[in-house]
Amino acid sequence: MDALTAEMVTVLVILAVAVTLFVSEVVRVDVAAIIIMVAVGLTGLIPAADVFAGFASNAVISIIAVMILGSALDRVGVMRDVAGALLRVGGSTERRIVASSSVAVGGISAFMQNIGAAALFLPVMERVGERTGTPASRLLMPMGFAAILGGTLTLVASGPLILLNDLLASTADNLGVDIATYGLFAPTPIGLALLVGGIALFAVAGRWLLPVSAAARGTTSELPGIAARYGLDGRIRPMVVPEGSALVGRPVEAVESEHPGVLVAAVDEPGADVLLAPPREARIPVGSTVGLVGRDEDVDAFARACGLQATEDDPFAGLRDEDRVGLVEVVVRPGGDADGRVVRDLRLRAHHGLTLLAVHHRGAVVTEGLRERPLAGGDVLVLFGPWEAVAALDEQRSLVVISDHPTTPPRTEKRWWALGWFAVALTLVIATDLQLSLALMVGAAGILVSRVLTPDEAYRSVSWKTVFLLAALIPLGQAVEDTGTAAWIAEGVIGATTGLPGWTILLIVGVITTVFTLVISNVGATVLLVPLAANVAIGVGADPATFGLMVAIAASNAFLLPTHQVNALLMGPGGYRVRDYLRAGTVMSLLFLAIATPMVGWLG
Repeated sequence: MDALTAEMVTVLVILAVAVTLFVSEVVRVDVAAIIIMVAVGLTGLIPAADVFAGFASNAVISIIAVMILGSALDRVGVMRDVAGALLRVGGSTERRIVASSSVAVGGISAFMQNIGAAALFLPVMERVGERTGTPASRLLMPMGFAAILGGTLTLVASGPLILLNDLLASTADNLGVDIATYGLFAPTPIGLALLVGGIALFAVAGRWLLPVSAAARGTTSELPGIAARYGLDGRIRPMVVPEGSALVGRPVEAVESEHPGVLVAAVDEPGADVLLAPPREARIPVGSTVGLVGRDEDVDAFARACGLQATEDDPFAGLRDEDRVGLVEVVVRPGGDADGRVVRDLRLRAHHGLTLLAVHHRGAVVTEGLRERPLAGGDVLVLFGPWEAVAALDEQRSLVVISDHPTTPPRTEKRWWALGWFAVALTLVIATDLQLSLALMVGAAGILVSRVLTPDEAYRSVSWKTVFLLAALIPLGQAVEDTGTAAWIAEGVIGATTGLPGWTILLIVGVITTVFTLVISNVGATVLLVPLAANVAIGVGADPATFGLMVAIAASNAFLLPTHQVNALLMGPGGYRVRDYLRAGTVMSLLFLAIATPMVGWLG
């Protein structure tokens, strides 16, 4: 093995500093990546022209394009529909949502780049979290890990597996031996085992591995602030009205009058659409599901008194979508039509489709006896309902909306344009030899030309923190390869395995590939290690194709740090810290190697 050069020592020092900055989080990870990029440039480890080349790399441009495409699909309401379908299939519990979303994104990742699948599912999972009240940090990491694991299902699912056959053929020519190549679905059993293992891990240990943190992204809704100020949570509890219940056939007004503190915010009758803010004369049918709002103890007492049944099916899950409905504060204009009138006379439900949850009067919050309460100028009403109804309320002068709320509805008229350009981009990715970034940018350009998004909306849809993190790390990976540091490490470690059992050497190959994937690109690790691993296999009398497959599979074992594209993409929206990836990623990485090593050995 060649001796260390001064350039290699410099690279190793920068690598150590990079890992220290990432783990300690002295500065934000994207800032740490920029510092490392500048250090690589100042030390002259790579040509000056290549220092900032990462910003024009295929991976970074692809991510920007996918973010724009995902935002467009979200803007026209497609992601909301996908989230609704996911809720119908997976239910509302965290485990079932994680399992169903992991299966979906893992399956998609089998035929497209995992970063693309993760970016498209990001807004879906955010909406599912909003509707179910589950923190995004509990959903995004399992989804991201499933996207990475899905990249092991076929030979076209990830860069390392795409390159595998070419690298094996090249190695066979160089060594003068015959090395078998693999078919499209050769790694599928391995990928399925890994995906099932990842889903099972979070189903069993997710409560301990996943953090509960606030996402970095803001929201246009003031729901959390309003809810906190008035002691409300905006939660609608579903209850089934069985035959014999005291509610059957009763009008909403009579029910609420007899049970102060509980409001019937919605009614779902089988075979009909959900009725939000039912008018006071509406009667409650047998077999329907009522959505109740109030303090838990009041709702529980109401359910017992009226013979209602709790249910896990929640037809009102869509009412947690903050792009559609929410809480809003409205002030009674002094001297206006509402000043001095009783709440019931305003007919808020019948005329506006809004439910009154509370009244703030001279420093006191009132939640009981609201229908018969007289209003005075300056009183603040807390209303719940769809934003379209709130927008209509803006047009009349007796009540003044004082809290922010979304004013632009989904551009459903542009849905087919968005789906069409997404289909064009996906077809170019799968059916042509166009570079991934160019194929996806065709779709992004089409989104702008067809005005699904405005240019400003497209710029806002891009997570520039993610872009800088990935682009700034690319020069470090290039320096590790160009200076010979990667080859020096690989040759030394793999060379020391001579004489060990075959499965042990295979495991060591997987560990080395995992380490290299974390500090250089997975493609770079594959290009470097497949020939070396094949050489080792021939030396110990093993199948070089099996060892090459182990490298290509283990190149997806990238869970420990947010340096992988998928992890970097989800770090901001999930509100994750590096230590969150270290905790969950360590367990996932060990499980990955424990599954992959025997599976690759068996298939080989």
